[in-house]
Amino acid sequence: MPVLTEFAPAKLNLALHVRARSSDGYHDLESIFAFVDFGDTLHLTPADTLSLTIDGPFAAALVDDDNLVLRAVRALADASGKPAAAALRLEKQIPVAAGLGGGSADAAAALRLLARCWQLDWPMARLAEIASALGADVPACLYGSLQFGTGRGDRLTPMPRHDLAGTPVLLVNPRVAVATGSVFRGWDGVDRGVLDPAAPLATLRNDLAAPAIALAPVIATVVAALEQQSGVSLVRMSGSGATVFALFESDATRSRATQRLAAQFPGWWLAGTALR
Repeated sequence: MPVLTEFAPAKLNLALHVRARSSDGYHDLESIFAFVDFGDTLHLTPADTLSLTIDGPFAAALVDDDNLVLRAVRALADASGKPAAAALRLEKQIPVAAGLGGGSADAAAALRLLARCWQLDWPMARLAEIASALGADVPACLYGSLQFGTGRGDRLTPMPRHDLAGTPVLLVNPRVAVATGSVFRGWDGVDRGVLDPAAPLATLRNDLAAPAIALAPVIATVVAALEQQSGVSLVRMSGSGATVFALFESDATRSRATQRLAAQFPGWWLAGTALR
């Protein structure tokens, strides 16, 4: 069998409303999940044992033995009765602990890739049950399309917003990692209202921005720098941070902003891409 490949697109939260803390320690969320044409890539070669190698600019930040990719493979093997055996190589392009769902995207890619390799022919909903046990964002990443999420973010409804596809996006991370748990613990507990997925994006919000900025004030600097760029229609932090994204009116305005910010803030990580 030839080497199989699966793309793991980075996730954006176009909006993220935190409504309440649940008794189980999780939070009740409402979010619009979107995905971009930038991400990691997972390769599979048939083998008699399970292995994972990681390369790419953010490989050093990952620990192999607890990697979500391996956990996803083992979970699918347990559910399907297949042996957990494959030689996997992950090209890690998505920053770690950045609010872009990198680990979740990789786990979702592993589920899709192994399901294809093992010819399971399962409906996506069945894979989503396994995905949900791996993490709250993994089901959304499994579908990899515009979704409205509730509950922990794993109860999903597809959103047919054709006006967003192809929108130019600039991702900016100040190379500061913020821990998701710490950000959620910093939420002030105030329910600021329902997320209407049909509302204009500019009227929505990310309720985790304030606690993330309290932990990493440089996020506010990123937001301000992006808001000053020409051709920007929306600037918002994704997930629990620290990555901030900006939607642009054209590829040209995004490219000019990328060049300007790269010169002004050479230590920041930037990636130009587009909504899928």
